[in-house]
Amino acid sequence: MSNTDTDKINGFLPRARFGDLFDALRSSGYRCIGPQVRHGAILYQDIEGPEALPQGWRDHQEPAGYRLEQIDSARQFAWATGPQAIKPNLFAPRELLWSVQRDAKGELDFSPMMPTAEPLALIGVRACDLAALRLQDAHFLDTDQTDPHYRVRRERLFLIAVNCSHPAATCFCVSTGDGPDAERDCDLVLDELDDGFQVNSVSERGAALAAGLNLQPLPAESPRQIEQQRAHARSVQWRRLPGRDLRGLLDTTLDHERWAKVAGRCLSCGNCTSVCPTCFCHSQHDDAKLDGSGSVHYRQWDSCFTADHSYIHGITVRKDTRLRYRQWLTHKLAGWHDQFGRSGCVGCGRCITWCPVGIDLTEEIAALAGGAT
Repeated sequence: MSNTDTDKINGFLPRARFGDLFDALRSSGYRCIGPQVRHGAILYQDIEGPEALPQGWRDHQEPAGYRLEQIDSARQFAWATGPQAIKPNLFAPRELLWSVQRDAKGELDFSPMMPTAEPLALIGVRACDLAALRLQDAHFLDTDQTDPHYRVRRERLFLIAVNCSHPAATCFCVSTGDGPDAERDCDLVLDELDDGFQVNSVSERGAALAAGLNLQPLPAESPRQIEQQRAHARSVQWRRLPGRDLRGLLDTTLDHERWAKVAGRCLSCGNCTSVCPTCFCHSQHDDAKLDGSGSVHYRQWDSCFTADHSYIHGITVRKDTRLRYRQWLTHKLAGWHDQFGRSGCVGCGRCITWCPVGIDLTEEIAALAGGAT
């Protein structure tokens, strides 16, 4: 183990001792969430130890296609992404915001309903999802109107990233500049090898936890192996966008015939926005008691593909799928530059994999660009 001038910790944790990391997290008060094979996919759920991780599982992804295959391997992170990301643990799919009760005098008493978020350690996050987290932070935290529900969860989140060694065919994070290597905005970064993990601390609390793991010196051949698999993860990604700032392209193709063609396939189901790690659209609702004594107010995930999303004063502004798909793509790849200084796409490819009809965002952009790749 070595300690750098910036008090960062790095070293090697043998696979046989990987459970020590889970023990250290629980001893520090964290509830652990990790990837597991559930319902034919790799999902993040409560996890007790490394024995529940997807050992020997690989994912095969393509437009409208996802399947798992088990092979003879000790590796537990040799897959790309599942349908989830960090977002559901911070921006809840559905949550209560406040309640209101009518007292004996008929007056209304409003009470905020804050989440009781416990310290949470998320194990196995990818670089693309950390990039998405930065965008979520920009929306929910880095404004004059900080979201208190998001903030309380964010402050209690411990993130352990694992560098991606086996990107899916739908991945294009190299194109967006968001992966596959995790370098910041987490607490620990792991590189998985056959016999164990290189552990690097990123934050002070990550260094404090790693310091108690009794890490070993990294085996002599490991740096070369790690660099080879990182280079492989970059080289196999063939999907790409023609640039990182597509405002000029999208602003001048609003009447392109491609919008009608993609609308003929799109189901307006909202799957792409549900699995997207950066989308933050939501709607707000009230559930009132029948006797008028009180109600609760909640928010839940919404999508720009629903009719209600653009409903205002008796008019649905985007009344058909063509306009809804155009809104999603132009906002994601162009409008976000004006809001956050960058695109809202991190190249995770989930919208391609989980679209029921296999619409490929990169293919649509190439068509709008006249075949440019």
